[in-house]
Amino acid sequence: MELQNSVKEALNALYHHPDDAFRMEADRWLQNFQRTIDAWQVADNLLHDATSNLETLIFCSQTLRSKVQRDFEELPSEAFRPLRSSLNTLLKKFHRGPPKVRTQISIAVAALAVQVPPEDWGDGGIVNWLKDEMTSHPEYIPGFLELLTVLPEEVFNYKIAARPERRRQFEKELTAQIEVALNILTACLKISELKEQVLEAFASWLRLRHGIPGSLLACHPLVHTALSSLNSEILSEAAVNVISELIHYTTAGNSGGIPVQMPLIQVIVPQVMSLKEQLRDPSKDEEDVKAIARLFADMGDSYVELIATGSNESMMIVNALLEVASHPEYDIASMTFNFWHSLQHFLTKRDSYTSFGNEASIEAESRRRLQVFRSPYESLVSLVSSRVQYPPDHQTLSVEDLKEFKQTRYAVADVLIDAASVLGGDATLRILYVKLAEARTCLGNDHNQWHPAEAALFCIRAISNYVSTVEAEVMPKIMSLLLELPHEPQLLQTVCLTIGAYSKWLDAALDGFPQLSSVIKILLSGMGKSEDSAAAAAVAFRHICDDCRRKLCGYFDELFSIYNSAVIGEGSLKVSAGDSLHVVEAFSMVITELPADQAKLALEKLCLPVVTPLQEIINQGPDVLEKKLARELTVHIDRLAYIFRYVNHPEAVADAIQRLWPILKAIFDIRAWDMRTMESLCRACKYAVRTSGRLMGITIGAMLEEIQGLYQQHHQPCFLYLSSEVIKIFGSDPSCAYYLKNLIEALFKCTTCLLTNIKDFTARPDIADDCFLLASRCIRYCPQVFIPSAVFPSLVDCSMIGVTVQHREASNSILTFLSDIFDLAKSSMGEQYLTIRDSVIIPRGASITRILVASLTGALPSSRLETVTYALLALTRAYGANALEWARESVSLIPSTVVTEVEQTKIFQALTDAASGVDIKTLLGAVEELSDVCRRNRTVQEIVQGALRPLELNLVTVS
Repeated sequence: MELQNSVKEALNALYHHPDDAFRMEADRWLQNFQRTIDAWQVADNLLHDATSNLETLIFCSQTLRSKVQRDFEELPSEAFRPLRSSLNTLLKKFHRGPPKVRTQISIAVAALAVQVPPEDWGDGGIVNWLKDEMTSHPEYIPGFLELLTVLPEEVFNYKIAARPERRRQFEKELTAQIEVALNILTACLKISELKEQVLEAFASWLRLRHGIPGSLLACHPLVHTALSSLNSEILSEAAVNVISELIHYTTAGNSGGIPVQMPLIQVIVPQVMSLKEQLRDPSKDEEDVKAIARLFADMGDSYVELIATGSNESMMIVNALLEVASHPEYDIASMTFNFWHSLQHFLTKRDSYTSFGNEASIEAESRRRLQVFRSPYESLVSLVSSRVQYPPDHQTLSVEDLKEFKQTRYAVADVLIDAASVLGGDATLRILYVKLAEARTCLGNDHNQWHPAEAALFCIRAISNYVSTVEAEVMPKIMSLLLELPHEPQLLQTVCLTIGAYSKWLDAALDGFPQLSSVIKILLSGMGKSEDSAAAAAVAFRHICDDCRRKLCGYFDELFSIYNSAVIGEGSLKVSAGDSLHVVEAFSMVITELPADQAKLALEKLCLPVVTPLQEIINQGPDVLEKKLARELTVHIDRLAYIFRYVNHPEAVADAIQRLWPILKAIFDIRAWDMRTMESLCRACKYAVRTSGRLMGITIGAMLEEIQGLYQQHHQPCFLYLSSEVIKIFGSDPSCAYYLKNLIEALFKCTTCLLTNIKDFTARPDIADDCFLLASRCIRYCPQVFIPSAVFPSLVDCSMIGVTVQHREASNSILTFLSDIFDLAKSSMGEQYLTIRDSVIIPRGASITRILVASLTGALPSSRLETVTYALLALTRAYGANALEWARESVSLIPSTVVTEVEQTKIFQALTDAASGVDIKTLLGAVEELSDVCRRNRTVQEIVQGALRPLELNLVTVS
């Protein structure tokens, strides 16, 4: 009674106390209470208590449902009968509501049935029990109907702490009882006020997708009731749900597929087709139209393979879907978008035609189908292209509305790409050009009417990858027209992006720089108009310089004023620091096309405006450099990074980095404490190393010495990833072995001192991530330096401490490092170091295996299962019988109440099979089952982790 009163008081505080702190405290107390074993009895008592208010009833019904789902195992076996009896009484008590309470009680009974085998449930299992209850107590049918509705839904509810094998058995039990369930529902149809509830229950049972022949369903009273409800004045949502489920049911593999279900399909399709006229009926409620559109979309998605044959019957469905696509409401029209994509896939992919035998037949059938669907896709292009037009009041749209509008444009762009795949890009372009020409005519001298032209250009840009570079009918007209359009900011932005999208066409179509210059002038206008148009113009300029670099490289000096304006900020350009990187990249790609001697001079010219501000800051002394804001340095360093990345002249870049090293070293020395500046600087050095490779000469030695010393003082993770790039390039070079050995020993020795327990890993996951990425690089590129080194064993120990860190990237890097060690024989020169590896791994093998098993069974999130499984598999393939014995010892630590002997045997067998070469997917399936068993509720998870104790590295395993 005391606890019951406490629950009531806490609920009263939660819902009615004026103080937020009191409400939060009450919520915390109630959540903790729900985890206690007393919650069973208290919740049950309060639900039976006639004085309990609605808030108490809802909370207690949720508590009881949650306890049955997650904590049923805490009850003794003899508690099942009283619990079932109590829930049955409550189901009867609340058969008329409140609905929320009745639903929770129904889910609790269903969850109980999932966990209790039919022989223990008695009465022939839950469905027969339910039938008997409904026959004996017809006055409680509404409550029992809700239970019948949620029952099949609980098959797929993974909140229920049932073992996977029991879950599969429950699905089979329900499948075997489908006929009984449908008979119950058919009998309930006689009660007219329950018809909607009956149809919802029918839809729920159809989701099991098992076993009822189409010939039986085609004449079933439940199907007939649902179909007849479609034509009733008030369209029943439940009827639409049933027909939707029936459509999906006819194509489900477990139902036998389309051939078996054809009798049902022949009943459904005409009935749905008869609703087509209602799509345009102005008297129809929008929700009704949406429901009808959903049925057409479901038919299209489900029968797309049949529709793709292009038969007369299928074209009727296609025309209906075009009708849906033409609906003024985007939410309705867009329901068809997935169909057009799937249809395009079947029409254009060769796999769809393999049954036609020889090449000639395949080609003929492909041409026939594409011709049949040409007209629908042409209509589709016209229909959807109008949906991307900016509304007149677009400047006053809220952030959310603007985001939604942009998502609409992206979705329409995808549909246009599907159409271009079927029609061909050039044919689609001709349709869209008509729209652009009409918009240009309407535009006249009224620049406020730019919206249709912008929409047409957006669509033209969307299909750019599908338009041939030799298209000569429409593209020249479009390019000429772009020169005439007004420079309204939004329109100019799209004009610039369109120019960028067709850079390959420009390269193929135009003879040289003079013709490109008019296009570049438009981009310059974009850079000067607004920040958004400047961003678009910078991206477009990058595309032009990438694809037209051969035409532009002879005009580097003429173009250089654009670079100066964008980088230095001279003139009126509105290019942001971030967008200026596109311009830097553009010029870097043009330099790549220059001969080596010219490239060296052009690179110096490119670097000068970037380096000068850095040199000026350094000249003012260390104090000034140290106090500068990071962004005042990184804006220039990031540009250097882009230059080193995109100027593909290794010798010129090596020369540049050697010349600039004193400046970079000064920043390293003074700003080593500043993570943001160091990340930017290391990125620049990384690209210099990547581009220059072994031409870097003495600069690489100076760079390694710098980062080796600074890492030990400042522990910046970016020093580790820069070292990774160095290892990749120089790892196999014997002349560098001494320097690399010193580097990695210094870096790893320092890191293992930083990461001595799991709290350290949690506090600095970035260091852990980059450290073990570097270690993996060492295994792949310089095992001869890394494996024999003194730091190898300590790094393995460090990895064992950190495997279970919750940070995704850090954990994955550690697991990949361990996998790479186990797979050492696969790496270049790795085989000769197996003896050293084994001397380190075998003494630690049992602990490593236990940690991996703990990770699979709850120490790491289930999203990491595949990565952990691969590590365990690699360990098993490397160490065979030893690893299998380690795994057996580890799993045997888990109490048999949690993992049964049968479940243990299953995982051992899967591991044995995988070790001998069977596909990893088989092992992954077994691991997922073990993981489910060990994570089925909080208590079980705590027992498992308490037994395996992954953080106790020296735990003695007990068989």
